[in-house]
Amino acid sequence: MQQHKPQLLRGLNARHIRFIALGSAIGTGLFYGSAAAIQIAGPAVLLAYLIGGAAVFIVMRALGEMAVRDPVSGSFSSYAWRYLGPLAGFITGWTYTFEMIIVCLADVTAFGIYMGLWYPDVPRWIWVMSIICFIGAMNLCHVRIFGEMEFWLSLIKVAAIIAMIIAGAGIIFLGFGHHFPATGLQNLWVNGGFMPGGWTGVTASLGIVMFAFGGIEIIGITAAEAKNPEKVIPRAINTIPLRIVLFYVCTLLVLMAIFPWNQIGQQGSPFVLIFSGLGIPAAANILNIIVISATISAINSDIFGAGRMMYGLSKEGMAPRSFQRIAGNGVPWMTVLVMGAALLAAVVLNYIMPEKVFVLIASLAAFATLWVWLMILLSHFAMRRGLTSQARAQIAFPVPFWPLAPLLTLLFLGLVIVVLGAVQETRMALIAGVAWLGLLTLVWYAWVRKSARQPAIGQEMS
Repeated sequence: MQQHKPQLLRGLNARHIRFIALGSAIGTGLFYGSAAAIQIAGPAVLLAYLIGGAAVFIVMRALGEMAVRDPVSGSFSSYAWRYLGPLAGFITGWTYTFEMIIVCLADVTAFGIYMGLWYPDVPRWIWVMSIICFIGAMNLCHVRIFGEMEFWLSLIKVAAIIAMIIAGAGIIFLGFGHHFPATGLQNLWVNGGFMPGGWTGVTASLGIVMFAFGGIEIIGITAAEAKNPEKVIPRAINTIPLRIVLFYVCTLLVLMAIFPWNQIGQQGSPFVLIFSGLGIPAAANILNIIVISATISAINSDIFGAGRMMYGLSKEGMAPRSFQRIAGNGVPWMTVLVMGAALLAAVVLNYIMPEKVFVLIASLAAFATLWVWLMILLSHFAMRRGLTSQARAQIAFPVPFWPLAPLLTLLFLGLVIVVLGAVQETRMALIAGVAWLGLLTLVWYAWVRKSARQPAIGQEMS
């Protein structure tokens, strides 16, 4: 007897989608990765974030143009399949999933470290397992519950960053607090100049900078579960990249104005030092709450994004059919369990990973992110090429400055990939990334090609 199969539900509104993207893109990259980028580029890292942010905005507008036309759970993987070929869609979807697993690996490990501040005698693996189970349970709830949780977690993070910016501005111009004079902005140029490493330093920092923005592409995945995607997606895309650039640039400007750039990250967290300098004795505990909420928020978004991507790949015959199993509340529960199992396996790896693994993880995630963004832009070019002039004129959410802006962005992303290979600390990540693409190509031709099928663009839900 034919039964009605459960489907994804449209339960995410504009508020949810904005904060899901914020949750995925503001986290480890800001609180910890920024210190590594500052040491490479000095105060001129602000230029790297501005240039990188502009490139991300163009990528997101290209994704938004396609998502408004065809809001599907496979998102950019489905678009790559349709416009560039099935192999491109397969590699893009699984590379994004790989990116989310790598980032989650870093974040669940970080959660265990953060909890150690309060409970130093509790083994770290207990905290890691508990957060995986908790986030997994949240992702098994109705998508609206997931959206609300992500909204409040991200709100805590955003409020803390704004408070830090305001407090830092008070220190810079008025000398608030017990330990700081009014520093002014001179620290931005007195310690070797604004650009101590020249443009070489700015360029070398791009790998870590682009890692910080990784995850924002989840907006495209949320389109399949968004209410009124033709209205919600453009609003989210037009505000989120600009907000993220604002948060990163303002936060780092404040930090580098208060502390000499070559000391940031060497005397404890600058966030803790700022709150301590204002006479707040519980600064370390306050920051710990903030970074814990930031970490949970990022893990939450990443499991959601990877799970929906695997669901979309399964519908196209490029992942096991069991990934299409959806609960009555519209949640693809099997993909959530798979992500949880992958992270549990990652817990074991934590015991053999060296402490200074952040740059390698950031670089691996940056390579995966750059690949996804390149595929988004190339898919967008291919889509535009297949449209008539009349169809182009009727595009609801067109990319600005077409085709110059997307072309410049493609060149920029190619430059960042070259930088990953040129910088010694990140070269291994590029090699691993290329090996990953080669492995996926072999898997495609050996097992997947015969079962792959054209994505049902425009037919995701009734």
